[in-house]
Amino acid sequence: MAKTKPQDRARKSKKNAKNGASNGTSKKPKASPETLLIQAATLLQTSQPDEALLAAKRALSLLQPTSEPTLAALPALNLLGEINVELGDADAAREAFQAAVALDEDGEEDGAEKFLWMAQLNEEGGAESVRWFEKGVEVLKREIGELEGKLVKKVDTTDALDEKRQKIANALCGIAEVYMTDLSLEEDAEARCEAAVTEALLVAPESPEPLQTLASIRISQVRIADAKAALTRSMSLWKELDPDDPKVPDYSTRISLSRLLMEAEMEDEAIGVLERLVGENDGSVEAWYLGGWCLHLLAEKQKAKGTEVATSLLKASRDWLENCLKLYAMLEYEDERLKEHAEEILKALNDTLGPSTGEEEEEEWEDADDEEDEEMEGT
Repeated sequence: MAKTKPQDRARKSKKNAKNGASNGTSKKPKASPETLLIQAATLLQTSQPDEALLAAKRALSLLQPTSEPTLAALPALNLLGEINVELGDADAAREAFQAAVALDEDGEEDGAEKFLWMAQLNEEGGAESVRWFEKGVEVLKREIGELEGKLVKKVDTTDALDEKRQKIANALCGIAEVYMTDLSLEEDAEARCEAAVTEALLVAPESPEPLQTLASIRISQVRIADAKAALTRSMSLWKELDPDDPKVPDYSTRISLSRLLMEAEMEDEAIGVLERLVGENDGSVEAWYLGGWCLHLLAEKQKAKGTEVATSLLKASRDWLENCLKLYAMLEYEDERLKEHAEEILKALNDTLGPSTGEEEEEEWEDADDEEDEEMEGT
């Protein structure tokens, strides 16, 4: 038999490689859409949103290969929306959730999450946000009814029920907040606030968020004692828990809590929350700003009492605000009002304390804590 020509061997080798048979190896199979979605969700949970976005887009291209909408694409669209929220791309997030809503207008296929996101992302706000929140609540209540039916059959659905009740409570709090802000001039705004937060407390009585929203309403009504009681009860539900415990409110909720505590003149509790927040994540401009402001308020109270601890508190306040402004510049933060207020307080502090050396002693804040504790014990 004649020898095979070299070019024939090369041609066959290429053909075999193309067919996955060269040298006994096989071509690596493509990842399925389900696998890609799991990868994307995992990457999102581990703070890798850019990589998550690529995996979710690949999954969507497989689930919806043409421009024709398909129900199979729903999980990918919802995940793309959440990833873009994390990336700060509100337009892309809104587009993904709108596409999901168009495929599942009643939430029968893929639940309430897209409606709740649309409540927060829609550009009109106000009544439109309320409409989306109410749609999400309607779907969640229907799902709870279905799950409660399964309980009769001894199917363990307790965790799922708790999660859905928490989502309902959060949505109702969202409605109350809209009526405190965008729709505050509506004739029935106060009544709608009260109704929403009351229902939230009934749905999730052991949840901190409705109590926090209740406190916000009471502050707006200048019922400060009631606000303090609600805030104290809200914090008691999680303050002794580990940071990773799911019952601990998320970071942004606790940032809002610290603001409410300061409005209710509960500065000691506020700085406790803020110290915990910067301990968990020291890259939050707002946490450092609020901490500096809160310490300044505490110092002013101590000055009024004529105590020596005031100076230590002022120095600690300056330290927090300097950290805030350094982060502000480094992260190119865009809240101009925050920056202006931080600079205003910092100027007043430097006028009082003299120029900062940039090397404040950490013990000063600890000493201030100790002195305050001693004063509390002596009262």
